[in-house]
Amino acid sequence: MAGAGRAIACVAAIVAAALVLFLAFGGHGGTHPPAAAGREPAGLGGTSPAPSGTAASAEHADPLSGAAAAYAASRSGSVLAAVYDAGTGQSWRLGDGPAQPAASVVKLDILETLLAQQGGTTLSAGDQSLSESMIEDSDNDAATNLWDEAGGAAGIGAYNDSAGLSGTTPSACVTCAGFAWPGWGLTTTVPQDQLALLKQLITPGPRPLLSGAQRSYVLSLMENVAPDQRWGVSGGVPAGVTVALKNGWLPLNDANTDWQINSVGWVSGDGRDYLVAVFTTGNPTEQYGIDTINALSSRIWTAMR
Repeated sequence: MAGAGRAIACVAAIVAAALVLFLAFGGHGGTHPPAAAGREPAGLGGTSPAPSGTAASAEHADPLSGAAAAYAASRSGSVLAAVYDAGTGQSWRLGDGPAQPAASVVKLDILETLLAQQGGTTLSAGDQSLSESMIEDSDNDAATNLWDEAGGAAGIGAYNDSAGLSGTTPSACVTCAGFAWPGWGLTTTVPQDQLALLKQLITPGPRPLLSGAQRSYVLSLMENVAPDQRWGVSGGVPAGVTVALKNGWLPLNDANTDWQINSVGWVSGDGRDYLVAVFTTGNPTEQYGIDTINALSSRIWTAMR
């Protein structure tokens, strides 16, 4: 009986110790706190953890809603826009109109195509000079030379397919009947496709179409456009923030009363890191379209804080 009493006492002690441990850890099966109310665990459709060594970026509200949407609706013509947050991976769209003429924004597409065709190598000295004029000064003759060298509509189209563009149609003519300007400007596109081109420079994914050196080269040109072309997606952005952009402006009639005004680019700094593309058509004057994009971009900058 003495032996049985000792066994019973031993069992009681073990049970008491287990109870103490259970109470100490709150009954949750370990040191992990319960999931926050309203959030599913990662891997079950909820928020995934940030990569090791990084902090998860706070998600943004839609920067193209509210004040931005109201402003765009107040303007003449049609305004289309898209924004991509490089920190969170979120993207937003404004407007559902048809594709619009790219104007000189297509020059970014030309340069990316030409670089991709190089297989990771640098351009010749002559092509570098043409590229600098095409992007920094928006020189049309340089763009025509490089458009032809890249294979024209077929070459541009092949690159766009690789980059995942689905709403862009390269122009079939460079000298177009009844049109005074280079026909490559009549390439039609949508803001989401322009974000796809910009992502090749900023977040190219596991299978980039351009090398790191090529991406840096394109961005360096876009960061150094002529002073009188630094409008558009730079609207409202303070000094000291990186802005790499390409703008386009094109009169669509002989009376200069129907303007296509576009701006695409990357904005990074002061807690922000995003891509943006804005297309406007039906502008009564060139300046009207510029003012529209400047003001809309300023609202986007404020919303992305």
